[in-house]
Amino acid sequence: MKHISQKSIALALSLCMFLSMFLWIGQVPAEAGQKAKNVIILIPDGMSVAGTTLARWYQGGTPLAMDEMACGLVRTYSADAPIADSAPAGTAFATGHKSHTGYVGVLPDAANMLGLAPIAKGDEKKPVATILEAAKLAGKATGLVATSEIMHATPAAFSSHFPSRKNYDDLSEQQVYNRIDVVLGAGSKFLSPEGRKDKTDLISIIKNLGYDYVTTPEAMKNSKSDKIWGMFSPTSLSYDMDRNPAEQPSLAEMTAKAIEVLSKDKDGFFLMVEGSKIDWAAHANDPIGVISDILAFDKAVKTALDFAKKNRDTVVIAVTDHGNGGISIGDRATTKTYDEEPLSAFIAPLKKAKLTGEGLESKFNANRSNIKEVMATYFGITDLTEEEIKTIKEAKAGSMNYAVGPIISKRAHIGWTTGGHTGEDVVLYVYAPGSVERPTGVIENTDVARYMEKVLGVSLDEVTKKLFVDAKAAFEVKGAKVEKVDDGNGNFSLVVTKGSTKVELPFNTNIAIVDGKKVEMSGLTVDNGVKTYVPSEAVSLIK
Repeated sequence: MKHISQKSIALALSLCMFLSMFLWIGQVPAEAGQKAKNVIILIPDGMSVAGTTLARWYQGGTPLAMDEMACGLVRTYSADAPIADSAPAGTAFATGHKSHTGYVGVLPDAANMLGLAPIAKGDEKKPVATILEAAKLAGKATGLVATSEIMHATPAAFSSHFPSRKNYDDLSEQQVYNRIDVVLGAGSKFLSPEGRKDKTDLISIIKNLGYDYVTTPEAMKNSKSDKIWGMFSPTSLSYDMDRNPAEQPSLAEMTAKAIEVLSKDKDGFFLMVEGSKIDWAAHANDPIGVISDILAFDKAVKTALDFAKKNRDTVVIAVTDHGNGGISIGDRATTKTYDEEPLSAFIAPLKKAKLTGEGLESKFNANRSNIKEVMATYFGITDLTEEEIKTIKEAKAGSMNYAVGPIISKRAHIGWTTGGHTGEDVVLYVYAPGSVERPTGVIENTDVARYMEKVLGVSLDEVTKKLFVDAKAAFEVKGAKVEKVDDGNGNFSLVVTKGSTKVELPFNTNIAIVDGKKVEMSGLTVDNGVKTYVPSEAVSLIK
């Protein structure tokens, strides 16, 4: 063996110490190795990779904030179809379970895609815990931000449970009683009695629960409350390019406010942010709407990423739920010239647009006799064909983006294969602090939920067992009588009686009324149209 001098040993030790100090810079000792204090997931609904490429070129070729986070691909199929709807796609992210088209926060009734295990008999449509609910039970603050109605498919999938995304009444009521700390977005129409079949005034209930209910960007900015519910439009928010900053905050501003409030919680937080209308623009084949809201979404990503890098205790995930539109840079007209076309051939026509197709609609007069003038002024198009003029003139209210999107796409050689979702893999973007690992390679959409579960140190399966017990079976084992009761307005309760004890459990709430006395529970009473599920603590109310 060769002799090693003391000088060599000292040099080696010094080098090790230097390398340790170098590697420490910019890192945080992850809590218990693989845990993080906070998780922020940002979902650009329906964002295909060609859309991000187009948005990057549109802003001059400079990188998007999310570019540095790219680390893998995500498979997007649902339990029974290769092309997913937003409801089961959001449910996969939120719960770790693939589901069926239209299903929100519940298991499918069948899982027949390749490689999936069948659903156990009796578990069809059963509610399963979301990562937001698991974080809340772990003592963390929680938040939802979206540019759609807050009870729309993706935000609903993180905060409510029903086998129909269209059931806004039940979904929104569950969201209110799930006691989310910060909710920012749109959809006040569906919280007011006039917009609900059950005539429930959820806005009054929100205020009575102690939220600062805000309706303007200024009020949101000035709020000092630890509980904020912001509704900035009766239905969805405008595309960012069309947005009036005095009336509606940007997605980045809502994200910043949510982080400001949630980060006060010493136990950490979970936040879901959705750029909802990228999907809507892709459905309409409107490239301006796609670019508008991808860039707005990317600013929200930067807001989250800046916070995470500063605090070094936060995982940030950006991932879309599915592709949409089959968008491409290049169309059939460039079949023989694709490698000869300059960048300006694709971008210059888009740069002329001052509004999205949706924003354009208000610029036409009542009989749409000013089509040529409007299209020249706001889209820079002066060579409309008679067929295009006819298409614009006959467009139904609320569908102008479907009329003008293809018109500008044609001039910019932006191709589309469909007006629906597409089934390709999507890009996964993750920032993780310190020794917290990032998922890489090709993963399932359900793995996103399992990753968040891991870094937050919670168990979705255990929370499901705690929050969703088959009420009839559990109460009858105790010798209690169980019945559903309707108050006549479509508001149902589960009424459980045993001896002199009576427990009323209003559907979609976290309330138990025990012999006339109100008790708050940690979870909701959820009826899926087949069975009613209650938190385990509800069962313990019957002795």
